[in-house]
Amino acid sequence: MLRTPNPKVYHRFSLLSFLALPSPSPPPRLRRLTVGRAPCHLGIRHLGNLFRSIAMTTPSRLRNLVHAGAVAAAEDGGTSRSSNEAASAAAAGSSLDYDDDLALGCGYRLPPPEIRDIVDAPPLPALSFSPHRDKIIFLKRRALPPLVELARPEEKLAGLRIDGKCNTRSRMSFYTGIGIHQLQTDGKLGPEREVRGFPDGAKINFVTWSNDGRHLAFSTRVDEEDNSSSKLRVWVANVETGIARPLFQSPDVHLNAVFDNFVWVDDSTLIVCTIPSGRGDPPKKPLVPSGPKIQSNEQKNVVQVRTFQDLLKDEHDEDMFDYYTTSQLVLASLDGSTKEIGPPAVYTSVDPSPDGKYLMISSIHRPYSYIVPCGRFPKKVDVWTADGKFVRELCDLPLAEDIPIAFSSVRKGMRSINWRADKPSTLYWAETQDGGDAKVEVSPRDIIYAQSAEPIEGEEPEILHKLDLRYGGISWCDDSMALVYESWYKTRRTRTWVISPGLKDVSPRILFDRSSEDVYSDPGSPMARRTSAGTYVIAKLKKENDEGTYILLNGSGATPEGNIPFLDLFELNTGNKERIWQSDKEKYYETVVALMSDQNEGDICIDQLKILTSKESKTENTQYYILSWPDKKAFQITNFPHPYPQLASLQKEMIRYQRKDGVQLTATLYLPPNYHPSKDGPLPCLVWSYPGEFKSKDAASQVRGSPNEFAGIGPTSALLWLARRFAILSGPTIPIIGEGDEEANDRYVEQLVASAEAAVEEVIRRGVAHPNKIAVGGHSYGAFMTANLLAHAPHLFCCGIARSGAYNRTLTPFGFQNEDRTLWEATNTYVIMSPFMSANKIKKPILLIHGEEDNNPGTLTMQSDRFFNALKGHGALCRLVVLPFESHGYSSRESIMHVLWETDRWLQTHCVSNTADTSEGAAPGKDNADKGTADSEEKVPAATGGGTPELVDSQLGDAFWIGRSLLW
Repeated sequence: MLRTPNPKVYHRFSLLSFLALPSPSPPPRLRRLTVGRAPCHLGIRHLGNLFRSIAMTTPSRLRNLVHAGAVAAAEDGGTSRSSNEAASAAAAGSSLDYDDDLALGCGYRLPPPEIRDIVDAPPLPALSFSPHRDKIIFLKRRALPPLVELARPEEKLAGLRIDGKCNTRSRMSFYTGIGIHQLQTDGKLGPEREVRGFPDGAKINFVTWSNDGRHLAFSTRVDEEDNSSSKLRVWVANVETGIARPLFQSPDVHLNAVFDNFVWVDDSTLIVCTIPSGRGDPPKKPLVPSGPKIQSNEQKNVVQVRTFQDLLKDEHDEDMFDYYTTSQLVLASLDGSTKEIGPPAVYTSVDPSPDGKYLMISSIHRPYSYIVPCGRFPKKVDVWTADGKFVRELCDLPLAEDIPIAFSSVRKGMRSINWRADKPSTLYWAETQDGGDAKVEVSPRDIIYAQSAEPIEGEEPEILHKLDLRYGGISWCDDSMALVYESWYKTRRTRTWVISPGLKDVSPRILFDRSSEDVYSDPGSPMARRTSAGTYVIAKLKKENDEGTYILLNGSGATPEGNIPFLDLFELNTGNKERIWQSDKEKYYETVVALMSDQNEGDICIDQLKILTSKESKTENTQYYILSWPDKKAFQITNFPHPYPQLASLQKEMIRYQRKDGVQLTATLYLPPNYHPSKDGPLPCLVWSYPGEFKSKDAASQVRGSPNEFAGIGPTSALLWLARRFAILSGPTIPIIGEGDEEANDRYVEQLVASAEAAVEEVIRRGVAHPNKIAVGGHSYGAFMTANLLAHAPHLFCCGIARSGAYNRTLTPFGFQNEDRTLWEATNTYVIMSPFMSANKIKKPILLIHGEEDNNPGTLTMQSDRFFNALKGHGALCRLVVLPFESHGYSSRESIMHVLWETDRWLQTHCVSNTADTSEGAAPGKDNADKGTADSEEKVPAATGGGTPELVDSQLGDAFWIGRSLLW
């Protein structure tokens, strides 16, 4: 299940898989960061670069790490049945019913027009700056996809879902067009130059700039007659003319994008992962198996794993995995010449050195596993020359089925192997000293090493630094300075070290030592500049007649009044700070996104500083500005229209209140346009939230977010019901606190109920919510919360909506969410926390919704099936809606519209029309549970809807894709 970095709740769903990256000190305000050279897949080769890129780049516009390209499908305005809908319905065997009358049978339904019109609003484009900051591309997108696209066959192998027709990840979103604009000196955009030459209607992916900014590389695929898409071809476009052409002259060379895709080696050459020529048809499954399916643990190894899904099941699955994931690397030049390099293999990443002379090649190989996904398969990392000659093997890691489930546990051996961003071809990596087991006490815990790509014979790796916490990445600058990050989940401690990698007589020192939960103390993250090699290093600044060493710290500025983002000029030697920029806190919420004055080598003069910012208010959509020093004059470079003008005057307020144990809580209260409590009286209210775990009451009480942020509304957002005249209490903090040696979940139910009681009392006290008409809802762990509240606090809510939840924790026996004790270590905790065990106590109506193809660890679809049967067996008023072809988040237009119809019907029937006495039902339980341990369940990214534009900035490390991610 999704675990957000703070208790704030967002409002957008997506089917995409989430990559949770262990950051030493997570950026304080991650919005949406989709990473990679391309907008649909994060290659494994980027993980190390991501650590330092996150730390060096501006965090204030970034909220969640996800696979890029969360784009949906066909626009139709939502007022009439489109051809896409008709085709989708026919292909899926479904029926679309446009009547809003009550229906308990089958068939897809549509919500009322006031909700439908918001969801069908055309999405805004994504943006990307050229490496030299002189051009911007607009990546055009479509609206929600039809269900027929989700219904396409997919192979479920080793934790992956593969579209065999395209030979890429299934359900991959795409762009529909590329427009190029010149950025003029006055901040205005020149006329659009559309990229052309590729087939009409092509689906575009993996858009990336060449290092010199003169070309764009991207892939295309086209729909075929059987409603499938063709295999991907690689194209290059001249940025000055907009004319695109295929990279390969032969039409039979196709991209294999299951793992990596392609990367620029220099300004005119790419390395492409291609489907091996003459591969043939997929292996056929034998009618009669060669033998039984056997798993063995005769060595009595301790192997504890989460409830991973889509795993390999037999030898045929292994063969299928090899078939789809094996690539042939091809070196391709813009002049048309090509060369195959290396043998075909399951290559997971290809990473050129900064000087372009070497390649770091990662691959996985047999023996495979039937109990863990491919990320834990045996992994080999080699160094090659740029033309494909083998140099040396860095490591060959064995199968990792036995990584302990305790948080901060890692794989044994070399990990996080990357090129130093400030050197031509120097590698660095970390190695654990505790066997990867967080429960082992040892000092040091991790050691960071460095070595040249081709070391002299007998030369040992250099020890850069030793850490007592878990290594979390490095931000490079030069030989005199780099920042090293370490953290420890159990204590929430995070430290930042300053090291001098080229100066042996300078000792490392701690720069920051703090709790990752303490957002008020967050000093910000260093901003990065782009080098001539296309890498990113910490930007140094200089002041006139001052020899100090200055960097820029970009922070979210969390305060008791909300976030006030800032930019500090920080002197590394003295620790002195000078605040050179801060957001307006009265009306606007403005954040620093990226440096725009990093085209030249050397330190940046403070008087020549130029930054990109995003600016928004409660009622004004996000726009982007360029701010220049010394006069700090701002130029607005975008003018996006309001995505839902019908709600432009909605009312938003960040409210504070107190739990009975003294913990300060916050929430965002939304009220419909033109609503006046004294005149209109209390409204039906929807409370939508997601619990969070903390180690201290002080941290749990801190305010996160800003009252001036724009109210982004995604396709399944609770805020849609503002259009139905609901009050919405969004993201009330539900802190589950375990101070000291106490585990948070030992008092889960008690703290959950206390937080909900405080929230309900506050909206009733304000006169905006009718006491008998307060509904509660949530997604994933929020659905788990919803079921528990209806079981243990029936006096608070009239009904509940639970989407894609897990309700029986005994089905996830080796940990869930942030619980890293096993079922056998904390039996009472697992049982008491499970609403399934309290199904007999649930008397209020509950709507359960789940994707039939949910692949999130912990939230198998059977969780909702079995919970519904338990409820029905006790006569509860309940309804279960299972969405065909949908995963943990919902993607297709038919599914999303039906979810909204079901939700609206439930709210109208059991909330708006409710006349029952909410005081009936049991009082909150006081039971305590035993202690218990486990990995957090998989995080799920959010699709970007029509509310906020994305920014794709090539500065943020091989193209970081930035925009708002509003989660449920």
